[in-house]
Amino acid sequence: MNSRLLVSDVDHFRIDYEINPYMDRADQPDRAAAAAEHRAILDAHRRAGRDLAYLPSVPGCPDMVYTANAAVVRGDVAVLGNLPAQRRPETPHHRSWLIEAGFIVIDTPYAFSGQGDALPWGDLLLAGYGQRTDRRVHAVLREYLGYEIVPLRTVDPRWYDLDLAVAVIDENTLAYCPEALDLPSRARLQALGCDLVEVDEAEALGFALNLVSDGSTVTMSDGAPRFAAALRERGLVVDEVVTTQLRKGGGGVRCTSLTLDNPAAVRAVQAVAS
Repeated sequence: MNSRLLVSDVDHFRIDYEINPYMDRADQPDRAAAAAEHRAILDAHRRAGRDLAYLPSVPGCPDMVYTANAAVVRGDVAVLGNLPAQRRPETPHHRSWLIEAGFIVIDTPYAFSGQGDALPWGDLLLAGYGQRTDRRVHAVLREYLGYEIVPLRTVDPRWYDLDLAVAVIDENTLAYCPEALDLPSRARLQALGCDLVEVDEAEALGFALNLVSDGSTVTMSDGAPRFAAALRERGLVVDEVVTTQLRKGGGGVRCTSLTLDNPAAVRAVQAVAS
């Protein structure tokens, strides 16, 4: 999992608006430092053997570095994000890249934060709502991608996307911050019967859960020693990177990549074969 990722760049990254609690137009990112952080993330992906595809950012789209919000992909189908108004100029570029790359692109009329609120885990989709994603989009994701939906509601804007509150580690392991989810959502996660790693609120608010894991190597923000130790105790390689400047826009490691290699649904493959 997460062996092929779509990434962009920080050439136009700045805070032109405030659409999450981490953004402050009076606190602009340092361009050179942000570029160094982003290069370090890409280098970490390459060290882990991940293949990177590239979508250049464009003027007027200061958040294009956060490619996770572009869509969620399974097999050759991509359900396009329906982003906040300030970020909608990005969407034609996302659409064009995905079509040129051979994906069937599906639009949704409902607010949808792309992979930020849609974390594939085998045949399950951990599907966020409550902040930027309308729960009605879950039916669209079920129909076009064939996932069984596990709805998870985040409780306040600090967790504006699910990928700040929950992380997929490997086929048997998830991690989450209990305080970020409502009680029914916590119960749904606990009922999955997996190895469920709890991350405390302080480390989660430092974007610890906004990570990329391929099942053997976890690339994550630094500053979460307890969580990193828990992952290493499970035999995982943990590669910690600095995301201080990128977090000024509300994104970390996971936000800066869109997974392109989620396997197609078995039943969809069988349907085509028949």
